[in-house]
Amino acid sequence: MMFSNLVRKSALLALVIGAGSGLAPAAHAQKYRTAAGLRLGKNNYGFTVQQKVFDKTTLEGLVLAGSREVSGTVLAERHFGILGPSLNYYFGVGGHLGNHKDTGGFGGFDALAGVEYKVAFVPLVLSLDFKPTVEINSADWARFPTAFSVRYVLIKEKTSLFGNLFGGSKDKKKSKSKNKEKDKPRSGRGLFNF
Repeated sequence: MMFSNLVRKSALLALVIGAGSGLAPAAHAQKYRTAAGLRLGKNNYGFTVQQKVFDKTTLEGLVLAGSREVSGTVLAERHFGILGPSLNYYFGVGGHLGNHKDTGGFGGFDALAGVEYKVAFVPLVLSLDFKPTVEINSADWARFPTAFSVRYVLIKEKTSLFGNLFGGSKDKKKSKSKNKEKDKPRSGRGLFNF
């Protein structure tokens, strides 16, 4: 009885991990190019937009508000897959500018480490991150906030489940261009061309 429960739970876990990691028997695994949403931290909240700029690199913009300050941050982030394109971890660096109600303008440098999950079958991305900062012209010299973000996928990126493992789109483009060349009549006069 205990063994059968263990087998059922293991099968369910494998199915959930497979569906979330792109191993489910679907034609395409979905990632995203652009996502926007809310960022919720202990002492602040705000808006986040993430845009893919290179294969594994995104730019993220944050507009955050706390009880006595507002700030804007830009981060460059590098993503690394865990179990496929749906679950990954990322690191980033950037900078921020803001205004504190009591002390005025401030700025600083940011680092970022986080984990994100693209929810299967739903256009949502969930992430949890740690964003330490070094502050300039602020009462604090450093901060160590963590936050949870929920983003809605605005622009999807569809990729083949197996990628270019079996030829992919490059071979299809080459074969189409070769077929077009065969169909074109030759312009020069040959021995048997009339």
